[in-house]
Amino acid sequence: MSEEVKTTETKTAAPAATASTDRPARPAASGDRRPARPAASGDRRPARRPAGGGRFQRRRKFCKFCADKTMNIDHKDPVLLGQFITERYKILPSRVTGTCAKHQRRLTTAIKRARVLALLSFTPLHHD
Repeated sequence: MSEEVKTTETKTAAPAATASTDRPARPAASGDRRPARPAASGDRRPARRPAGGGRFQRRRKFCKFCADKTMNIDHKDPVLLGQFITERYKILPSRVTGTCAKHQRRLTTAIKRARVLALLSFTPLHHD
């Protein structure tokens, strides 16, 4: 009988030795989860969208200058160049505008030349 007690003691002592934290053991995985909390009136997070919807497809961007061969990038055309700068007068990247690499380089050069010639402002503070 003393042998049986020793085997049960070693069996119970082994898991306690491996658990180094004071947290309770994790419950067995089951299909039911915690009930959802009701949304408080001051909850700032937007409601979640239902899962499983189709993939959102965005229109493919294209280079305006490649599509319309008559459109030239000219540093003396502030109206055209104004479409490619932000309200803080930063040059928009090609991933936003959709311009190809070749025309993005030409746009950047034209915007910088227009700024030097005072056709475009460097910052909103320098605006007319």
